[in-house]
Amino acid sequence: MPDQPNPDALLAPLRFPLLSAVDLPADLRLMSEDDLPALAHELRAFLIECVSRTGGHFAAGLGVVELTIALHYVFNTPDDRLVWDVGHQAYPHKILTGRRQQMLSLRQKGGISGFPKRCESPYDMLGVGHSSTSISAAMGMALAAARKGERRQVVAVIGDGALGAGLAFEALNHAGALDVDLLVVLNDNEMSISPPVGAISKHLARLLSGKLYTSVREGSKTALRGLPQIRELVGRWEEHMKGMVMPSTLFEELGFNYIGPIDGHDIGALIATLRNMRTMPGPRLLHVVTQKGKGYEPAEGQPVTYHGVAPFDRKTGRPRASGAGPTYTQIFGDWLCAAAARDERLIAITPAMCEGSGMTEFARRHPSRFFDVGIAEQHAVTLAAGMACEGLKPVVAIYSSFLQRAYDQLIHDVCLQGLDVTFAVDRAGQVGEDGPTHAGSFDLSFCRPIPGLVIMAPGDEDECHRLLQTAFEYPGPALVRYPRGVGAGVAVDRQAGTVPIGRARRRREGRDIALLAFGSLVPAACAAGDELGATVIDMRFVKPLDEELILELAATHELLVTLEENTIAGGAGAAVGELLAAHGSATRLLHLGLPDRYIDHASQAEQRAECGLDSAGILAAVRAVYSGPMTEPLASAG
Repeated sequence: MPDQPNPDALLAPLRFPLLSAVDLPADLRLMSEDDLPALAHELRAFLIECVSRTGGHFAAGLGVVELTIALHYVFNTPDDRLVWDVGHQAYPHKILTGRRQQMLSLRQKGGISGFPKRCESPYDMLGVGHSSTSISAAMGMALAAARKGERRQVVAVIGDGALGAGLAFEALNHAGALDVDLLVVLNDNEMSISPPVGAISKHLARLLSGKLYTSVREGSKTALRGLPQIRELVGRWEEHMKGMVMPSTLFEELGFNYIGPIDGHDIGALIATLRNMRTMPGPRLLHVVTQKGKGYEPAEGQPVTYHGVAPFDRKTGRPRASGAGPTYTQIFGDWLCAAAARDERLIAITPAMCEGSGMTEFARRHPSRFFDVGIAEQHAVTLAAGMACEGLKPVVAIYSSFLQRAYDQLIHDVCLQGLDVTFAVDRAGQVGEDGPTHAGSFDLSFCRPIPGLVIMAPGDEDECHRLLQTAFEYPGPALVRYPRGVGAGVAVDRQAGTVPIGRARRRREGRDIALLAFGSLVPAACAAGDELGATVIDMRFVKPLDEELILELAATHELLVTLEENTIAGGAGAAVGELLAAHGSATRLLHLGLPDRYIDHASQAEQRAECGLDSAGILAAVRAVYSGPMTEPLASAG
């Protein structure tokens, strides 16, 4: 990873004297515990300074500053394993683990990732983009350590709603059954589980994690081993007393020793409790309560708004003006509200992405028709299936990379049964600064083989609006995939109707070469087509294809070029190739799409240029293989 210069590097010792002394957690562990609250203040100020310039996930990181310090202070990282979940909480972790001077390169091309990344640092134990993976992975690490005879602690930090996913509960169930040595830290940052914390809960946490309580409880179990009736009575009394003052029952029933809730901003309490829990055997769960956006007033007041931010003025909290037009996400949100006004059967469902998917206004207008199911993509899809069984018309708004988690439900619960569910798939293609964990690189490839699923890809904003309505009116499963960000600036005609299923649109008439563009690459194809004198087709439908038009183009052009912001393997271009092969066409075919590798974080424009999917890249690829009528077949590019 290249070392990116920080313009504040020379000032850091003056502005952040304690933080500047911490290059690695080993330096942190040399500090006096009395200095840690001041260090937390500096770390939070440094984080605000950096993210205000780069943009990125913000409020969650502000909330775990003290917790991050305490974890690295108590545990011998990286020998002790620390797994973050979700990964956007990990900015303070990055700052304390040797990447402070690189923070102004955050999420930029050649800079550090916005998520934990194994190849970036030995302190990043697991690449974490999607949520709810920490307990499973940490359990695997703990079991591996035991098998190899290595004595180390393994800690999973799960929060920001990640505990609501089924994967997390599957891991909790398994870990408790195996009695594995594992510490799970539940970062509860929205008060969704616990009552407000105070002196009593802090005292209980210290007491219940201490040696006295542990030894008394274990000693009692040993002493009463031969008296099952009395032992059962004492066990019920213990659970009753704990259940009166803390929400422990669920985790205790799963086999975890539950401690908490404690104040996640009290470094002293965190350190004392973690030290006690470090020596406890078996599965343990520490419940800490934090404030999302802590220490930055605008984020404290609007933690959802400041969950992820563009660069902003740190004094006012206002984003720097971009001057951009409406995003595809906003177009979906506008369509959703308009469609709901026309059809009472429309129900909107999202897995924890209300704001990200543009559904805030719909939720405000139609609260009884809006379901945010949390980080539970599988449930979202099958919930929609159940509604469709009863004659409702559910619309599932989901990111492309999150749809990967619900693939079985898409096939088995929706498409196999031909149910009328509309999928609005946001963030299709490259997503820019969030990088490969969130890229929508595969949805065409994994959705195209599913029988009965109509797949659409709009080439501009107006087409997105029309295809969404087309998908909604189609009496079966239909999917519209659209990119992150703004389009080409095409005005939306909100009175326009639907599009005939499987009908492409001719954007430019040319000769010799035909560019068949799917979705987001239509503008680049049009620009390249002007240079090449080529025919340009906005395909609109990936399934079913406009077979008649494709065969006509194959008969009248020397070269067909397919363009898609999806991996080439199994994608839309592959569908065109299969059609031509089935009809015995010998027309040359060139596939342009995402290469067979993961694309690192950068701006979307930089990512597309890297993949040769901007107009310059398209021109270069075509000119490299075509200089007039050809007699040899072309190899696929990309």
